[in-house]
Amino acid sequence: MKKKLSFLSVIFSAGVVLAACGGDDSSSSEEGSGTEGESGDLNLLEDGMFTTASSGLYKPFSFEEGGNLTGFDIEIGNALAEEMGLEPNPVTTPFETIIQGLNTNRYDAIIGSMSNTAERAEQVAFSDPYYYSGGAIFVREGNTEIQSAEDLEGVKIGVVGQSTYDTAAQEYTDDIQIYSSDVVALQDLTVEGRLDAVITADVVGFEAQNEGLAVEMVGDPLWVEQPSIAVRQEDEALLQAIDEALDTIIENGTYDEISQKWFGRNLLDIDLEGVEVLE
Repeated sequence: MKKKLSFLSVIFSAGVVLAACGGDDSSSSEEGSGTEGESGDLNLLEDGMFTTASSGLYKPFSFEEGGNLTGFDIEIGNALAEEMGLEPNPVTTPFETIIQGLNTNRYDAIIGSMSNTAERAEQVAFSDPYYYSGGAIFVREGNTEIQSAEDLEGVKIGVVGQSTYDTAAQEYTDDIQIYSSDVVALQDLTVEGRLDAVITADVVGFEAQNEGLAVEMVGDPLWVEQPSIAVRQEDEALLQAIDEALDTIIENGTYDEISQKWFGRNLLDIDLEGVEVLE
């Protein structure tokens, strides 16, 4: 379901992680944001360590470079862990089963550009959003047949399975090609005859353009999404710690530094009017 924003500006915001130090009273106040209690109170997979999951296939948010996992999501998770006095431990898992992995205790949280939707909120608990992005249509450069969403009727669309883009594509066509990576879908889009369009985040498409892919966005974003950090529904203390830590890194400038590094702007500092927010 989508709703209209009634206010003039929306702060593109983030969810962050706040967990208490596992040390004694003499050291816990010296690290992080001072969350009371030990990290064991947060029901972590491993005491003193914050294990977070992403697909690792979603550049520039999570991807491997030089054998290391990096990206905006990864650095946000690292900053949150540091704020909580915890050791960051980012891991990768297929996006299609990432919620199942969380609910079977394979990691503590999902920091993987997962949008907060009503359907997903039935399975997990979400933090405050840690950025906003627009769901957008991309076509091969020079395509003149697809000029708007209405032109998607019956065409072949590439999306990541179980994503909000997958749900959106089903509104227009039954001819959907499922991918595990938006980047791979955009690469296939440049090959004549494979795909007619890809629906993905605008910033992901722009990154692909910067990498030299001959793709272009059609019109304005279809909607605005609210990527948030997901935890198990029973982990209320962890969720509260995450939101508090997010507030802290936004206020102390850490968030802005990370966002500027990856996007050249603060993803929280964008004015919108009359846009649709995906729910």
